[in-house]
Amino acid sequence: MFNKSSLLLSVTLAISVAAGPTPSEPAARGVAIPIPNRRSLTGSDGVFDKDKAIASTVFTINKHRQNLINLQKNKGVAACLIQGAEIKALSIIPIDVEARMQQRAVKRQAEKLTDEDDDEEWAGTISVGTPAQKFLIDFDTGSSDLWIPSSSCTSSTCSSKTKYKASSSSTSSKKTGSFSIQYGDGSTVSGPVYSETVTVAKVAVTKQYFSPVTTLSSSFKDDPIDGQVRTPSSSMANKDGTVDENQFGFYLASSGSELYLGGANDDLYSGDVEYNSVDSSSGFWQATGAEAKVGSIAAVTGFQTIIDSGTTLMYGPPAAVKKLFAKVSGSKLYDSTNGYYSYPCASPPKISFTWGGKDWTISSDNLNLGTTESGSSDCVSSLAAQDLGLGTDVWLLGDAFMKNVYTVFDMDQEAVGFAKLA
Repeated sequence: MFNKSSLLLSVTLAISVAAGPTPSEPAARGVAIPIPNRRSLTGSDGVFDKDKAIASTVFTINKHRQNLINLQKNKGVAACLIQGAEIKALSIIPIDVEARMQQRAVKRQAEKLTDEDDDEEWAGTISVGTPAQKFLIDFDTGSSDLWIPSSSCTSSTCSSKTKYKASSSSTSSKKTGSFSIQYGDGSTVSGPVYSETVTVAKVAVTKQYFSPVTTLSSSFKDDPIDGQVRTPSSSMANKDGTVDENQFGFYLASSGSELYLGGANDDLYSGDVEYNSVDSSSGFWQATGAEAKVGSIAAVTGFQTIIDSGTTLMYGPPAAVKKLFAKVSGSKLYDSTNGYYSYPCASPPKISFTWGGKDWTISSDNLNLGTTESGSSDCVSSLAAQDLGLGTDVWLLGDAFMKNVYTVFDMDQEAVGFAKLA
């Protein structure tokens, strides 16, 4: 199998890191990419959609399982052991959950609903090849792959996708090896390996490795995206003066969401960006020295946090999350199998994270996934207890966290920064 680390958009993090939070001035120039909203895990009746949440968790587990496999292949078994990570068995969506979701899909089709707000990604447009071929792509800070459908893909799943045609590009170059990744339902995305010119907004990378896949999981059939890419990186900055800074910023919201290349969009945040160092040995944007609070009380301290735009919820090790909710008045373990907690809807807890600087609080809207059932006074929390195999002191903070802050990923500082939303 082809070493998928070469499918990264050439992320090369600096060795030296500023210790602790430090302020930074925004970049002078950059390019913005609008991105649509992620789906909701709350039904139209205000009730928590547990089936969708379980499916989302299975996807997250398997995505990071594959990332750990890649890390072990690239850096050896010791790399995973140092992190305390464990490559767990492939997670599968429970049969009863899968059956209910399929029944709902059939019902939606029969009723001809046009807007279900079902897309699972923060997507934007990229161009591949010369002349440019455009694709709608999921931008994911927690994944390591760049793939798009190939014109050689003849399955029904590919019929609704934009497909890459290598023969139409003067910069296309086929490489040796192949690419394959397995998803939670046991199906795979696979194909050959090519290098190409890849452009995001006005920023281009030449000889970028990627896979034009020839087989595509049936689970992608109704997905609006064409493919997936790790968020653009250092190789996309300062090539021709298009952008100033070796950074990219994320603004995730109910409307106007944006990926900003080459710095941070200071129209979308106020004050300084507080940078926090990351441990790059894991290959993730993994900030160290975190603390979780309930109100002003520190509930859990001294852990690491992966900041992942490709994950909907927030996850922590079961023992740590249990410790946190023990400080939330009226909270309950709503679903012990999947680690979901509930709390009184009328008195949402103030849960925040800090890395030694400011407290970054999860708003009540972003904490609330809906009521446990129709008419209930208890709401389900977007912070769940789950062993993802990432390590005993590693938490995963997805969109439920990122929607509360402006997030900046800085390759030169080897740091992830947060700022107050404007």
